[in-house]
Amino acid sequence: MTQPAGAIHIATDVLADLGGYAALESYGVVGMASPSMADGVAQLLSRDKLRRGIKVRTTDDGVAVDLYVVIEHGTNLSEVSHNLANRVRYVLTDMADVKVASVDVHVQGIKVRESQS
Repeated sequence: MTQPAGAIHIATDVLADLGGYAALESYGVVGMASPSMADGVAQLLSRDKLRRGIKVRTTDDGVAVDLYVVIEHGTNLSEVSHNLANRVRYVLTDMADVKVASVDVHVQGIKVRESQS
């Protein structure tokens, strides 16, 4: 099978959406947070504003991703962050076929997950 002629361009907002949904599916992640904290408190973003918690920029080596998250209290921050970075890297590589240069996780806060009744 031959590749079609031309180029495919994927907007960074689309990549941010993919990364946001991948982050929410990751164990230990309560939600996405705003990169800037008001009064030192992380603001959880609603599902329709996930891309505000992710910065995607293009570099010579691919895309660089910064994730701003709130992690569940009682989980291993290092392990959750590592798994989250790997999951986002996999999703962007697999679904969007982009080269990921780096994924940096910024833990903006810790929260007790509310029980789902």
